[in-house]
Amino acid sequence: MLRRLAVFAIILLVLVGGCARLPRTGHTTLKPTNLAELQGQLLRHKSVLDEFRLRGPFGVVTQQNYPLNLPDGEAIAADLYLSAPAEKTSLVIFLHGLDNSKDDHAYQAWHVASWGMHSMVLQLPNQGPWVENGRTLARIVDYIYRRPEVVDRRIDVSRIILVGHSYGGTAAAIAMAEGAPAASGILLDPAGIGQNLPKFLSQINRPVLVLGADERVSQTRDRDYFYTFIRNGVAEISIAGAAHTDAQYPAELPMQLFASNSADNEEMQITFVSAITSGVFSFSATGKFDYAWASFGDAIRSGRIFNAKKK
Repeated sequence: MLRRLAVFAIILLVLVGGCARLPRTGHTTLKPTNLAELQGQLLRHKSVLDEFRLRGPFGVVTQQNYPLNLPDGEAIAADLYLSAPAEKTSLVIFLHGLDNSKDDHAYQAWHVASWGMHSMVLQLPNQGPWVENGRTLARIVDYIYRRPEVVDRRIDVSRIILVGHSYGGTAAAIAMAEGAPAASGILLDPAGIGQNLPKFLSQINRPVLVLGADERVSQTRDRDYFYTFIRNGVAEISIAGAAHTDAQYPAELPMQLFASNSADNEEMQITFVSAITSGVFSFSATGKFDYAWASFGDAIRSGRIFNAKKK
């Protein structure tokens, strides 16, 4: 009976969290009463990447299949992960890549929200065309920028951050190049597509952080374009041993929690989650990626992160 109750409790926790797997990372020991207090606690001390592998101190409200209806009548499928603090805070918008869906970034979005930033995961056509997906993303960002209440009144529209994986990284970059009012972007092992991509990238004038997989494990099409053609304000790292798919962290059915091998390369996936969370916290709190870059230091020295460069 007790075993059944324990299993039920775990399943309920996963359902509340939007059916995302919850890895055994533990919780932060920080106990802030609001977002400003959390930012103060973190910024006063040395930034450490592994702090962000832990679940954050705030509750998260999940709204799956939220109806996001654009002014032109286009309906976008989205999942929301809203952080508990009453203050205004960033909105982090995730976009999947080829043959993937919004479910593939469920845990990443939930984890970011537990650290005090609202998250939204979009579902756009997963076969492309990726240039058009980028322009759709730009329209979405513009709409939220003008009317944040369509998502939540606590969104700070000056701190909208785009996160795109694989070809979704191309779409996020194109959205920024096309003038979407996003303040920055994080590209997860981005894959280049489209003959005009270098031109788009050269037009980006906002900070961009590239979080790459290990190209000795899996190579991504034209990933070097993103660092090469973005003229300045771009930083890049690679996560040792990580494959392209490790830049995701998919939702799974609750019973898969009990599988003996429920997640390949989970440690790599968690490192991506940690780096994403450090990045969005850094930008949300300071308007720069410098805090996140400093947090990578120990991992760079140990070899967990390599190929670190910025311009």
